[in-house]
Amino acid sequence: MKNLIIIIFLILIVPAKITNRAMAELLFRDNFQDTTQWRFVSDEVMGGRSSGSVAYAKKNGMHIALLSGNVTTENNGGFIQIRKDLQNIDLKKARFLKITAKGNNQKYFIHLRTSWMMFPWQYYQTEFYVRRAFKEFNIPISQFRRSDFLLSKSITPKNIISIGLVAFGRDHRAELSVKEIAFYK
Repeated sequence: MKNLIIIIFLILIVPAKITNRAMAELLFRDNFQDTTQWRFVSDEVMGGRSSGSVAYAKKNGMHIALLSGNVTTENNGGFIQIRKDLQNIDLKKARFLKITAKGNNQKYFIHLRTSWMMFPWQYYQTEFYVRRAFKEFNIPISQFRRSDFLLSKSITPKNIISIGLVAFGRDHRAELSVKEIAFYK
């Protein structure tokens, strides 16, 4: 009898939990079909010496953005990134971000900027590690950490105005391929 109750529980309850998670409501998705919405930025804007570019490709019917370049901390630099404006996207109910990416076995970062930020070096950040094969990362918004003490400890999703995919903080070769970025509630 005890085993029967466990089996019924597994049949009825577990699939419902999985379905609820899979049914999270999509708030925003970018799969790089419109490449005009993204722009490349490097530390050269502040005198740094990092260099790189963003390229877009279509492989197996999927659009991909490739951020590549050399990141150097010379001359107080140390970053390259691609950034997208999100000011007209309603993210107030966003609870997590999904990114599908691959790369050169390195650590990369996601930066979220909000309408309350005054300086270009302010952001909320989280990191992720890519491997050679595409992987989906589901990152809670609550996992993002502030870049300095002047910012609120936690990010308020309704105030998000941009997202950046960033290689920074150390001397290295960047190769980050991204298929999709999405916000869900």
